[in-house]
Amino acid sequence: MRRGLRVESDGVMPAAVKGTVGNLPHELTSFVGRRREVTEARRLLSVSRLVTLAGIGGVGKTRLALRVAADASRAFEDGVWLVELGELDDDTTLVDAVSAALRLREQRSGNPEVLLTEYLATRQLLLVLDNCEHVVAAAAALSETLLRSCPELRILATSREPLAIGGEAVLRVPPLTVPEPERSSLQGLPQYEAVTLFVERAATAVPEFELTEDNHVAVARICRQLDGLPLAIELAAVRLRVMSAEQILQRLTDRYRLLTVGSRGAPSRQQTLRLCVDWSHELCTEEERELWARLSVFAGGFELDAVEGICAGDLPVENVLDVVASLIDKSILIREESGPAVRYHLLETVRDYGREKLQETGEYVSLRRRHRDWYEQLVVQCEAEWIGPRQAMWIGRLDAETLNVRAALHFCLTEPGEAETGLRIAAALYPYWRARGLLREGRRWLGQLLGRHPGGASRERIEALYVDSVLAGMHGDREAAKALVDEGVVLAERNGDMLMRALVVHAAGCCAMFAGDLPRARACFEEALAEFRDKGNLLQLTWGLLGVALVSGMQGDGAVAKMCGSEIFALTEAHGESVYRGWSLWAAGMAAWQRGHLALADDYVKQGLRLSHLVDDRISACGALEVLAWVAVGSGRAQQAAELMGAAEAVAQTVGNPSTVYPNLLVHHAECEQQARAVIGDRAFDAAFDHGMHTSFDDAVAYALDEQRPEAVSASNGATHLTRREWQVAELVADGLTNKAIAARLVISQRTAQGHVEHILAKLGFNSRTQIAAWIVEHAQDPHP
Repeated sequence: MRRGLRVESDGVMPAAVKGTVGNLPHELTSFVGRRREVTEARRLLSVSRLVTLAGIGGVGKTRLALRVAADASRAFEDGVWLVELGELDDDTTLVDAVSAALRLREQRSGNPEVLLTEYLATRQLLLVLDNCEHVVAAAAALSETLLRSCPELRILATSREPLAIGGEAVLRVPPLTVPEPERSSLQGLPQYEAVTLFVERAATAVPEFELTEDNHVAVARICRQLDGLPLAIELAAVRLRVMSAEQILQRLTDRYRLLTVGSRGAPSRQQTLRLCVDWSHELCTEEERELWARLSVFAGGFELDAVEGICAGDLPVENVLDVVASLIDKSILIREESGPAVRYHLLETVRDYGREKLQETGEYVSLRRRHRDWYEQLVVQCEAEWIGPRQAMWIGRLDAETLNVRAALHFCLTEPGEAETGLRIAAALYPYWRARGLLREGRRWLGQLLGRHPGGASRERIEALYVDSVLAGMHGDREAAKALVDEGVVLAERNGDMLMRALVVHAAGCCAMFAGDLPRARACFEEALAEFRDKGNLLQLTWGLLGVALVSGMQGDGAVAKMCGSEIFALTEAHGESVYRGWSLWAAGMAAWQRGHLALADDYVKQGLRLSHLVDDRISACGALEVLAWVAVGSGRAQQAAELMGAAEAVAQTVGNPSTVYPNLLVHHAECEQQARAVIGDRAFDAAFDHGMHTSFDDAVAYALDEQRPEAVSASNGATHLTRREWQVAELVADGLTNKAIAARLVISQRTAQGHVEHILAKLGFNSRTQIAAWIVEHAQDPHP
């Protein structure tokens, strides 16, 4: 069977690069109690493929799910992946959220749910769907679809209500255990989870705090009054900075007397949590309350500059930091380290409460507009500085601000008269969406915004048509790309701006190149380039040069390709840019390879790969790995070529195939694959290719750059034959576990465990479990997946 770069077509799902193990966050505070729930959840996962942790807000469902998932991570060969659903605007974005969490940068047309299902069909993976309650119907439908089609998939969900589909095992998450009133001694209190949590968080707030004969009764009553709800307990414990345990208890007791005039129909624990947040709100200063409410406008995390720019209000900007620090001290705002800057976020319950208060003030819509305006400025500045030394910083910032940028775009869609601003934001996001492979997301936003825009020959609409057309072409939708160009041509003529006309001509060149009409593509690119030189900015000039470089290289005009590539390199190097410099080096390397200059091609492409890796531009990296494989074939290194082709295939499954941009890629690949097979044979080629497929992206890059060479694949070295899951099973066999015990330990079926053991015996050429155990001892220090 032919192996290699996958042809772009509907129904083929891009896959994550194997070797990743998931995206679970690290715990920042101690995990208290829950031994029974952890054990029971693990047990349920061993017998049911869908386990839902159900309970009220603030009871600790998410924290429990993360601990269970982390404990079970070794049992899933393809990792454990967290999908946070709390920020979804509607049911329609659920599949996108799951794909994004799995780091699938889908670039092909087709039903997203079908593509996701095809990707998961062969993977042994645990999906953690967190906060399903507000999209419970969609979460239930998607879970049922995935579980029916993906036999090795398991789902751990958290929700305020069960998903209510067949095969679901529901674990009701209770509050933490609390002491009985007046029956607990000082020595006996630590056995109660709620007390342990209170004491640990209290010691964080006040390091000298400890349980004593004087305060233990008050602490026990506080935990009891708060019904053992973790969020409520943490909010109460932090108050020890300003009052004693007795004073906290008195406040709570007074508060709870008001329950009789509250909502009697609501569950008592919801009343408790609401009153606890009410109480925490009243203990804030007026400035803190106002900022708390305004911070609810953010989706996900945010940085200090955004707080200052959006939420300051009448508060002097220089005072914002002090109020933010105070909200952190009071556990209203959560601080998290994230790269070079500190970010903050509100817990969901706390954010919802703040949003209610903000809506009461009447400034909710105006603050959302201010939020939109601020993030518009952010993405416009990012685009303006894209060709510059801060490019990597901007990419990281937009990665972190994804939810806020989406919220800004959503505002433009839902508020009358805001679509044009939305088009401006979306057009400015084009370099980021392209570098990140977020073609479908870009097209979705642009399609909706163009549909809501009143029309006309505005600059915003023409630029949006340009971006949408190029994204559609890269996505393989040539018909849509041409229709967008056709509209752009009409509007650009009506607008009269020559730069707008040049953008449309450049888009037409992209359409022609994707369709293989190279003479027309070159004519369009050259016409657009002339205008970009005269009136365009650095980014547009780079686009123009890259278009001419690519198409002239395809035509075999090495002189022009080299000239344009050199200009791109000089331009981008002078400004400290990485993405397009990487593309130019890849294109230059391919042109050098076509001329037979292997050493020069190797040097160019490796330089480009280093830059692509720096900014995680996997479309460019995929092309670089492929061209380095061709160089390896021509240099007599067929084994290395096969491994690099496998690595390129794995990356291509993640981001889509660069053959959309460079159609001749598939032809050259087939020729080089045939040459490599002729040298080392089909069996050795397939083994090396599979080894490359199972190498992580980082390791593949290191291998391609000769910085680290993975263990060579050979029939004599069994270590490289075993997958990560098979290593786990082999180690358990060496520990003396039966197939049934292995199944229970790894949360898999007994039949699956037996199959793994049989595969291990076959791969290693053994006929007994004793031989596996001896082999594990001998190879314990060998590197393995």
